[in-house]
Amino acid sequence: MSDYDFDLFVIGAGSGGVRAARVASGYGAKVAIAEESRVGGTCVIRGCVPKKLLVYGAHFAEDFEDASAYGWTLPGEPTFSWKTLIANKDKEIDRLNGIYKKLLAGSNIELFESRAVLKDAHTIAVGDKTVTADRILIAVGGTPTLPDIPGIEHAISSNEAFHLEDLPERIAVVGGGYIAVEFAGIFAGLGAKVTQFYRGEQILRGFDHDVRTHLAGEIVKKGIDLKLHTNVTAIDKNDDGSLTLTLTGGGHQIVDAIMFATGRQPKTHGMGLEQVGVELKNNSAIITNDALQTSVPNIYAVGDVRDHVQLTPVAIKEGMAFADSVFGGKPWSMAYQAIPTAVFSQPPVGTVGLSEEDARAKGGEVVIFKSTFKPMRHTLSGRDEKTLMKLIVDKTTDVVLGAHMVGPDAAEIIQGIGIAVRMGATKAQFDQTVAVHPSAAEEFVTMRFPVGD
Repeated sequence: MSDYDFDLFVIGAGSGGVRAARVASGYGAKVAIAEESRVGGTCVIRGCVPKKLLVYGAHFAEDFEDASAYGWTLPGEPTFSWKTLIANKDKEIDRLNGIYKKLLAGSNIELFESRAVLKDAHTIAVGDKTVTADRILIAVGGTPTLPDIPGIEHAISSNEAFHLEDLPERIAVVGGGYIAVEFAGIFAGLGAKVTQFYRGEQILRGFDHDVRTHLAGEIVKKGIDLKLHTNVTAIDKNDDGSLTLTLTGGGHQIVDAIMFATGRQPKTHGMGLEQVGVELKNNSAIITNDALQTSVPNIYAVGDVRDHVQLTPVAIKEGMAFADSVFGGKPWSMAYQAIPTAVFSQPPVGTVGLSEEDARAKGGEVVIFKSTFKPMRHTLSGRDEKTLMKLIVDKTTDVVLGAHMVGPDAAEIIQGIGIAVRMGATKAQFDQTVAVHPSAAEEFVTMRFPVGD
C-alpha cells in the first residue's frame, strides 16, 4: 500500500501532461492531474488547433478568386463573417475540451480543475484540498510575453487574438517567428490591412536562409507590409479608438489593433518550485536531465515548461518517454535530431534536419539541391506564387542532412520526408524513389543537379 494519495500527480493538462498521465495509468499507476484553465492545453485551446482553423478560413479568399480559372462562377461577391468563424472555432474547441476530459475519465485519472501549488516534494495544494504523490510531473507549458513599453496595455497577444470581437481593419503584428508570421497571414487572408514589424534582418530566425527570404517575398506578394529592422517602442490610444504606434527611428503608424508575438516564457511563477528546490533557468524554465528529472529526484518536467523544443509533438513524446521509463520499466529518452516542423504561413513552410547554414557550420562539405517553380494549380489561375524545395546533402556520405519546402501542402509533404531524413537516407535513395506524378512532392526525388557554390 502506497504512503501517498497518488503514484503520479501531473500539473498541467496539456498535450504532454495528458499523454504522460494516460500512459502511466495504463501501467497501473494511480494518477491525478490538475488544470487551472481548460483541459487540452495551449495547442488545443489557444494555440495550434484554433490557429490552423483560422488558417483554413483565411485561404478561401484566394480559392474563390482562383476558382474562375477552373470554370466556376459564384452567384455573387463572397462575404466574410469574423463572428461566424470565431463562433464555429469556439464550438470545435469546446468539443475537443470535452474529448480530453472523457479520455482522462476513461483512463481512471482523477481531474482537479484548480490551480496546483507545491508545498513540498510530495505534497500539492490543489484548490481547497491537499494531496500527496510519490512522483510529480510539471507540464504547465508557456505563455506569451509582452514587452515593457509605454501603452502596452493596449496590445494583445496570440491568446486574445482568438477572441477579438471584430476583425480589425488595420492591424500590426510585431515579431518574426512562426506565430507572428502565421497570424499576419491569417489577418491578411481574412481581409485586414496588415503591417508586420520585425527588428531583425529577416523573419523566421534559425530557419534556412533560402526558406526565410523566399517566404518573405511570398507574403509581401499577398499584401502584408513587411517592415524589417523596425520595432514598436510606444503605443498611444486615440480618441476614436485607434492606436498610434511609435517606431524605431521616430516614425509613426496608425492601426486599429496591435498584436505582439515576440516570445513566450514558462508558466512556473507561483507554483512553489523554488521553495521545494526545483532548479530554474533565468527565464523560469525548469532544468532537467536527459531523463526529464529535475533537481528534486521525484519531480519531473515535460514540454514547453523546459524551454527546449517548443512543439506539441515533442511534449507528447517526452510525456511518453517519462511514463514508459518511470512506470513501464521501458526506459528511453527523447531524440531531438531531425524533428519535422511546419509553419502554417501562407504559403506554408515544412522543414526537417539541418539548414544549409548549420550544415556548413559543422565543417563538412555539403551539396545543395534547390528548385523553385509555380505550383500546378496556379498554371490556370495565374496566381503569382512560387514553391521552393531544397535538399542539403553531405558530399562525403551522400546522406540527406536537411529538407526544406515553402509552398502548398508543405506540412503534409515534409512528414514523409522527415521519416527518410530521420533514417539517414542518401540522395541516391531519394533519386531511386519513383515520383508521384503530377505532384509537388515529386520534386524531392527528381532534383538531379546541384546548385553552384
